[in-house]
Amino acid sequence: MKKQDFIKVVASKAGLSQDAVSKALASFIEVITAELKKGGEVNITGFGAFKVSHRAARNGVNPQTRKAIKIPAMKSPVFRAGKTLKESIR
Repeated sequence: MKKQDFIKVVASKAGLSQDAVSKALASFIEVITAELKKGGEVNITGFGAFKVSHRAARNGVNPQTRKAIKIPAMKSPVFRAGKTLKESIR
């Protein structure tokens, strides 16, 4: 499902305009992004948790040149589904 399809479905189910849902979704994403940038996490009970994963620096190989390279440490966002979401999918 694409973003616009998601907005249409939520607007229809909630009885809201697509513009209102679009703004709410943008705010939702903005709040989660800001919290993750600060190193925090966002827990939505029953749905899941958004966290930051820290990946250590490591050695790798460039597949084109076969030369050893150093892959720097990085942070990446992670979503872990909550119990209710997991059970509803099963």
